[in-house]
Amino acid sequence: MGQERSTLKIALIGNPNCGKTSVFNRLTGLQQKVGNFPGVTVEKKAGQWNLPDGRQALLIDFPGTYSFYPTSKDEKIVVQTLANPSDDNYPDLIIYVADVVKLEKHLLLFTQIKDLGIPSVLALNMADVAEQDGIEVDTEQLAHQLDTTVISISGRTGFGIDKLSDFVVNQSANTSHTSNSVYSHTSEETTLVQNLEPNFSSFSAYQRLLLGHHYPWLPFLTQSQRGTIAKVVEDLNFKTLPAQVHETMQRYDTFTPIAQSSISRKSSKREKFTDRVDNLLTHRIFCPLLFFLLMLLVFQSIFTFASYPMDGIDFFFGYLTEQTKAILPAGWFSDLLTDGLLAGLGGVLIFIPQIAILFLLISILEEVGYMARAAFMFDRLMQAFGLNGRSIVALISGGACAIPAVMSTRTIGNWKERLITILVTPFISCSARIPVYTVLIAFAVPSNYVFGIFNLQGLAFMGLYILGIIAALGAAFVLKIILKSQDASFLMLELPEYRMPVARNVVLTVWDKVKTFTVEAGQVILVISLLLWVLSSYGPNRAMQEARTETQQIVTAQGLDQEAAADLLASRKLEASYAGHLGKFMEPAITPLGFDWKIGIALITSFAAREVFVGTMATIYSIGSTDDEFSIKNRMSEEVNPATGEKVYNTATSWSLLVFYVFAMQCMSTLAVVKRETHSWKWPTIQFFMMSGLAYVSSLIVYQWLA
Repeated sequence: MGQERSTLKIALIGNPNCGKTSVFNRLTGLQQKVGNFPGVTVEKKAGQWNLPDGRQALLIDFPGTYSFYPTSKDEKIVVQTLANPSDDNYPDLIIYVADVVKLEKHLLLFTQIKDLGIPSVLALNMADVAEQDGIEVDTEQLAHQLDTTVISISGRTGFGIDKLSDFVVNQSANTSHTSNSVYSHTSEETTLVQNLEPNFSSFSAYQRLLLGHHYPWLPFLTQSQRGTIAKVVEDLNFKTLPAQVHETMQRYDTFTPIAQSSISRKSSKREKFTDRVDNLLTHRIFCPLLFFLLMLLVFQSIFTFASYPMDGIDFFFGYLTEQTKAILPAGWFSDLLTDGLLAGLGGVLIFIPQIAILFLLISILEEVGYMARAAFMFDRLMQAFGLNGRSIVALISGGACAIPAVMSTRTIGNWKERLITILVTPFISCSARIPVYTVLIAFAVPSNYVFGIFNLQGLAFMGLYILGIIAALGAAFVLKIILKSQDASFLMLELPEYRMPVARNVVLTVWDKVKTFTVEAGQVILVISLLLWVLSSYGPNRAMQEARTETQQIVTAQGLDQEAAADLLASRKLEASYAGHLGKFMEPAITPLGFDWKIGIALITSFAAREVFVGTMATIYSIGSTDDEFSIKNRMSEEVNPATGEKVYNTATSWSLLVFYVFAMQCMSTLAVVKRETHSWKWPTIQFFMMSGLAYVSSLIVYQWLA
């Protein structure tokens, strides 16, 4: 008989910038998965935590929250989960992570959590930083006065994690839980709680009080329950805003002396260092300049450092394709495997080095604490365009992927600023555009150096990002004028102290993002690549037979060798295939942009995901060719327009296609997320036509100007 295993559900909760991510990563490692809370698009991280007694606990990392009186969608998720004992994510135990260096600010939410009646532990994070700064905490006194368990930990070094694990094991075996509150209900609140008890007997007293405050928007309440609460609130003339202020002030008055008496600190060199650095990094002139230089470093790194591993991956798949063709007998299965599966797979994996470098550098900037400063510094500029300081976080995140960037706008309280941010964020060039940019820039810009250090292709790469930023700000300014709102704009943001990046966090972030790109985007690319192979290899019998006959006539007339004959047959069969018919159908609309019917096929398939463009090209140009060179760049560079005899991917066409992909809304997943965030098809429809129209017109102007 094996040991009986049970799964505990543990919530990890704390204020933003409390170090929750470090703790979560240390407890779960690679055993993480990302999903959404039921019914909403707010991201939820959950991971498996292997406890010392052999059991497994499900650790749920909740969004950073300041209090149970939310101002953003993220904070509402925490409230609606913890205020409902029947919620699927309702925890058996809460680990409250607090930054010990700023303990007073972090105790408001903790004292509210204690009043829920859920077993909890106060984990004082940043113990290593506190020691460096000469901060000493009397944990026994703090635990006694707050009537809770207090454990000092460090998510960075692992200090205290074993003690935290032991507490979880012991606490889960002890079902009893009592706790004294630091907050005394007013007579009005007490009456409210008592009147709601008959209908909500399974709720704790403080949970019933939260129902009185938040019943208009809590999604788990039925219409009947909402009506019952509304009647009690109305009969008591319960005023929620004054009650919230009263509760917050009383809590601070109670726990501030407790925190101050339990902590002793010397003059902090770290705080002085942070202040000195902030004098430079938040300077109105130096900050934008530094931001520009950092972004330049990021884009130069993507091109410079990723070239060698990309060449290695390219060589590997070229070699694998050659060997596969040599081993397998000629036929449809061999063609499917090499020209469909391997071509599509290579089109995915070759860009992993660039995506890994992008996320590596962005995650380091976040870990250091720079991103919060960027949001603070750009707040005034963002407001000039109808955005919010927090919008800069979404826009920068858009450089990775528009989907989580759009979801991150829920921290913006003003609906107009949030909506504008949602609508313009996809203009920011995401990682899915990197494969497209990488391939096309090679045809548009020579690989020369300026001043011996700046690669022209890297500068062009950055220029495309800047073009997307200009488009985002321009569109935001127009939307600011069109959309009307009376809501006040504000930015509430805590600037974290500068810290060395935690290698574990950086590695896990890069791993998670690369895995997401490879698995999720890769699946789409592979499916579309295989579908394209079928559509490109087969067509109407009559058209395919005519292609073979015409090819044979040309081969005989011109005396072409075997390799040239195979290439000609592949080209004619592709044009006669189902994919060729689809491309020919839309060719008249895209010819003014410099695009042919093959590019038209890629435009259609890449609507599923922009990066599918490269996989599509790899599949199209691999169909039936006996060319041993796998590289998609080389194959595309050889493509010639049969009507003009000129290279298809000349400077004009390449720049036209680049500009098209900068502006076009080529991502159906982003549109789906926008629909879910705005609860309407109106805004994603407007977004699609706004971006696609701008892409077409801009591409037309560029091509006609350069051609």
